[in-house]
Amino acid sequence: MVELIANVNNAINGFVWGVPMLVLLVGTGILMTILTKFFQLSHIGHWFKNTVGGIFHDQHVTKHTDADDQSISQFQSLCTALAATIGTGNIVGVASALVAGGPGAIFWMWVVAFFGMMTNYSENVLGIYYRRRNSKNEWSGGAMYYLKDGLGSYKGCKQIGAVLAVLFSAFCLLASFGIGNMSQVNSIAANMTSAFSIPATATGIVLVIIGALVIVGGLKRIAAVTEKLVPFMAIAYVIGALVIFFANIGHVGAVFTAIFKGAFGLRAVGGGIVGSGVKLALTWGMKRGVFSNEAGLGTGSIAHACADTKKPVKQGFFGIFEVFVDTIIICTMTALVILCSGVPVNYGEAAGAELTISGFTAVYGNWVSIFTAVAMCCFAFSTIIGWGLYGTRCIEFLFGSRSNMPFMVLYSLTAIVGATMNLGLMWSIAETFNGLMVIPNLIA
Repeated sequence: MVELIANVNNAINGFVWGVPMLVLLVGTGILMTILTKFFQLSHIGHWFKNTVGGIFHDQHVTKHTDADDQSISQFQSLCTALAATIGTGNIVGVASALVAGGPGAIFWMWVVAFFGMMTNYSENVLGIYYRRRNSKNEWSGGAMYYLKDGLGSYKGCKQIGAVLAVLFSAFCLLASFGIGNMSQVNSIAANMTSAFSIPATATGIVLVIIGALVIVGGLKRIAAVTEKLVPFMAIAYVIGALVIFFANIGHVGAVFTAIFKGAFGLRAVGGGIVGSGVKLALTWGMKRGVFSNEAGLGTGSIAHACADTKKPVKQGFFGIFEVFVDTIIICTMTALVILCSGVPVNYGEAAGAELTISGFTAVYGNWVSIFTAVAMCCFAFSTIIGWGLYGTRCIEFLFGSRSNMPFMVLYSLTAIVGATMNLGLMWSIAETFNGLMVIPNLIA
């Protein structure tokens, strides 16, 4: 029975994350880019000014709402969305893409991010435009709402909009337990055991307690944690990676040459860094790029819809910035840590966090494995609480606000399962549900 489930799931997964779906995802980003006249590039100064610039110069962007106002600041909504996207995929996912697709995969990851900026922008605009207040006076929005009320408002589309909204919510809800929770907890437990010899069960129990304290506290507590955790962990990781970059500045030219040549199936001169086939580079770069920043999945719009703003377009700018930070900055830093440090890369074989850790230890020494273990734990934990919000909003859409608390408790307790189980099949199934969200969202 298990083998049958695995075979069926592999078949569905192969379709969901196959080349046609990746082309559709990138194609949607290209369409949005053309319709907005390459806004992410032509107005780069404008959206930077209204995102990272606003964080420092516009008090409204970072100002916390009053106790009786259940919305969160624009900066908090950004951090909550980044919390869900910046996860183990930025470390493990980049390493696996690099090994399977060669250095050229990084180029295609950049391409996906470039067009994904406008997909994410579009999702956030719709998320704000079609959001509504729930029974707790919190803003609730996301793909399920713009499917039901946006697509559903067109003539003859009311029923299909409602059906697709339910499908999206169901897929997102199921994915939250796998991609958002158990797989992340499993990564944390493995790192804690490797770095500090802490039993997986003990890690699971601690995560149940900490996760419950944050998630059960609701939107404002999740936002309060993410606005502190996300900037800290992102800045610390980038600084650590930049030190490696500058320490190996002499290798940078060869690294970027290998990335651009590998993207088109060419070989690096001198045999230092070998590329892979263009198909593998393109497929793995696109797949891991989408998996990392989630542009096209519709999940980020759930967090951004909670923002204290009346201007959908301005919140859309934060969607551009979100993809920029997640993929262009953090994923690129991981790739440069591996390639610039000169650690052996066994192309065509399986790879995980150990490859990224090797890149750090090659420069800093073995002690830095503790830093990378803690960094991975922070990345994974932020994903857990970010997806906790996504799951809450989806179950609320399906069954009403009364279902929120039971979900939060169950979601927190699931950490025990994630810490102690072999999640091979569960990860694959969850990744399938993660990909299935793409279909209704891209239709919207």
